[in-house]
Amino acid sequence: MAPTAIHDERVPTGSPGKPRILVPEKVSPDGLSMLASDFEVDLRPGLSADELLGAISSYHGLIVRSETKVTAKILSAGIKLRVVARAGVGVDNIDVDAATAQGIIVVNSPSGNIVAAAEHTVALLLATARNIGRADRSFKEGKWERSKLVGVEVGHKTLGIIGLGKVGMKVARMCVGLGMKVVAVDPYASADLAKQANVELVASLADLLPIVDFLTIHTPLLASTLDLLGEEEFKRMKKTARVLNVARGGVYNEAALLKALDEGWIAGAGLDVFTQEPPEEGSVAAQLAKHPKVVSTPHLGASTVEAQENAVFPRVPSTHPLILPEEYRKLQPFVKLIEKMGGLYTQHYVGAKGRMLGGRKFELVYQGDLASITNTRPLYAALVKGLVSTISDSGGRDVNIVNANLIAKEKGLVINEMHTHETSDSQTFASLVKLRCIDTEKSGEQIIEGYVSGNTVYISKLGRFTASFTPEGTLLILHNYDEPGKIGGVGTALGKHGINIRFMTVASLDSGEEPAMDSLTRVDSAVAGMERSAPNGKGGNEALMILGVNGVVGKAVVEDLKTAEGILDVSLVQL
Repeated sequence: MAPTAIHDERVPTGSPGKPRILVPEKVSPDGLSMLASDFEVDLRPGLSADELLGAISSYHGLIVRSETKVTAKILSAGIKLRVVARAGVGVDNIDVDAATAQGIIVVNSPSGNIVAAAEHTVALLLATARNIGRADRSFKEGKWERSKLVGVEVGHKTLGIIGLGKVGMKVARMCVGLGMKVVAVDPYASADLAKQANVELVASLADLLPIVDFLTIHTPLLASTLDLLGEEEFKRMKKTARVLNVARGGVYNEAALLKALDEGWIAGAGLDVFTQEPPEEGSVAAQLAKHPKVVSTPHLGASTVEAQENAVFPRVPSTHPLILPEEYRKLQPFVKLIEKMGGLYTQHYVGAKGRMLGGRKFELVYQGDLASITNTRPLYAALVKGLVSTISDSGGRDVNIVNANLIAKEKGLVINEMHTHETSDSQTFASLVKLRCIDTEKSGEQIIEGYVSGNTVYISKLGRFTASFTPEGTLLILHNYDEPGKIGGVGTALGKHGINIRFMTVASLDSGEEPAMDSLTRVDSAVAGMERSAPNGKGGNEALMILGVNGVVGKAVVEDLKTAEGILDVSLVQL
């Protein structure tokens, strides 16, 4: 084990009394009271940034929620600071890199509200089934409308779950206990864990929607999940079906959901989250909240006494003092690179193809100078975080060097690390990282290579194509025939949807590759239903067109690009 990164000079010797913790935001008093026996806890809600900067030097610990910005300047001023704790899931308001460089542990509570969110989902399920909201309102108005409020039983009904993460799995187990049949769609779920929970995995939304009586979504809100269900999807459902959302506003297209309720395409909805909170008067969200077929609650998914108390005790380190600061500074650019490579892999090779991530075997190969690094735990953790960030309830924020191996096992991932001092024959870099996956499902190999120049990370190879691009922001990756006019056609298609192009690069076939599609690519295109001949029936040279774009890229944009002549496949990636 490497020495701790917390240096003695950070804490002057001879400091009397208990370690001091500053809490500049309102958190559960019951949770804080449990710290009192071992710590001196100062609750000072409403502390301004300047006041925090002036006070932090006296404290060993800092507990924040989402309002306080823990900047590098504040961390530097905290000469005694050992731990910054986020009473909640995200750590976006904390400069984690600056904390790590100074040997300060950052922890959060990614699992604090899992039970609360799952229970609220089940509460809405039962409320929509038995018309609880309408019954409560009419009864309080002095009415007795039993005949108008006949509900349905949930036992022996089918629950569909989109996203079988921690919350989704908890909901599944609860509903199995209610006697429901549970089916789920999640290309990243572990088939073994699903089977153990009596959950049947189906391949796609098209398979799921027509068979469910209730539908609940538990996914992060990404470009790929924004407006995941629109008019066409609601039309495929049973007229007696009811939908639930305790995850993210915007996963259902709210206008489409409102129309589905008005037109009778579905029977009802239970909604805890909206695109705008609180909904603006007259907005679609407000109309949904007031709709007679909707049971609506004001984002109460995590609003339980227990969830609030659990959040006060962050237990998962986002950084961990098992690596020296100078080691971390050397590895930091490669941590960023490998996390981006993992996210690129999942979104380009898995999510876009509707496949399963679980069960895959990866090789993470360190080449050149990087091969001499012995403590590669941050690099391993970065890969796991990148692979699962777009599919986990916490967005990968709960992955760290302590639990990365456990999370990989939970997801059914096998990752082997290899060191070689030789770099690529085609390009020479001081250090090169190669991510290789043997896709046993399709008997093919998928490769992503990358390198670091200064503080900027680059992808140098994607599959069979030699590339050079920075994996940042929203990317569109088009597999196409390399022919005149292709760039202009793509630009026109994007312009029609108001999408601006930040950068564009064309990746050509790696030297020695055959122009014709290999078996794996043919299978990919066939699965997506997009395999087509080159213009005039002739074989064409293939290329990848990689576009960095600004704007919301929805399903309509991707579908327009997929149907363009000479386009074989399109992937939407957010990094």
